[in-house]
Amino acid sequence: MPSKSALWLAALALSGAALADDTTPPPLPALGLDGERLAVLGVSSGGYMATQLAVAYPERYGRLGVFAAGPWGCAQGSLGRALGQCMLTHRGIPDLDELANRHATYRVEGRVGDPADLARQRVFLWHGEADGTVLPVLGERLAEQYRGWLADADGQLRRVVQPGAGHGWPVSADRLPSSAPLVNCAAGGSPHLLDCGYDGAGEALAWLYGETEVSAPDAAAGELISVSQEVASGARQLDEQGYLYLPPGCEAGGACGLVVALHGCAMGREQVDDAFARYAGLNAWADAHRLAVLYPQADSSMGNPQGCWDWWGHDENSWRPDPAHDSRDGRQLRALDAMVERLLSPPEEIAP
Repeated sequence: MPSKSALWLAALALSGAALADDTTPPPLPALGLDGERLAVLGVSSGGYMATQLAVAYPERYGRLGVFAAGPWGCAQGSLGRALGQCMLTHRGIPDLDELANRHATYRVEGRVGDPADLARQRVFLWHGEADGTVLPVLGERLAEQYRGWLADADGQLRRVVQPGAGHGWPVSADRLPSSAPLVNCAAGGSPHLLDCGYDGAGEALAWLYGETEVSAPDAAAGELISVSQEVASGARQLDEQGYLYLPPGCEAGGACGLVVALHGCAMGREQVDDAFARYAGLNAWADAHRLAVLYPQADSSMGNPQGCWDWWGHDENSWRPDPAHDSRDGRQLRALDAMVERLLSPPEEIAP
């Protein structure tokens, strides 16, 4: 008796819908992926959002990778603070005691997870030493914040500061096809895939999964496909579709885990098509670690022209004076978690 996930993939193959612009993407499938092997990674605004997700639901997201972002809760619902204290620091460096109070209040209100679950997380942090968009001192603030949360910071936290690297996601060109749209490591710029000679994806996954001896194939053997984000329709400013990478053998779940990879500002489908999903270097490593990769996509708006993830409250502060974007009440957080829940759900067997 075929599973819904098997039929979903068969229909996709017959329709030729993979990454086609003129077709309606299929719904996100229930694949029964292994929730014990779940990680969330993000860069820039996606890095801030990844941390928000890991702090809101630490019992689920036990592995966190952050590239070029600062501490949890930094913006506190203020665009001015986001720009002046969480990217640059002309308004001062974020006060970790103030952010700890925010976290404690959320904890009492049930808006974030149990500190005991937070203490068990495994964390990988990367920052470019020459980053002029989100200053490296902000990455150190995030590291300091997590050192206070983790049970064994030395064994659970790895922080890399790369000399000469700017703002973005670091890649190693020799692991990617020559057609990959990479940019200068120090200069950065769209699509923010930095040719730094550093395999950020491989290093992050090796640390987060404790599988340092794993070798990735030269090229990803699975398929990158467009999927509907309709399951996340409760949130505004999400694209109609995202991307899902499935390694061979992960189509029906099995022992495959899941990585959620969050792009940064001006790195979504609207701005750079599938560049981040295809060339961040995650997919070949996903084959090696037996991980599906979900690439959710944010959308742009008048108040968010670069299609950033909601790390300062832009999706909510037009209608609530104290946006809870960085808590379980945040609409984008709930939407992302709903997408993950769908992928982790067991496929329902249907009659032939």
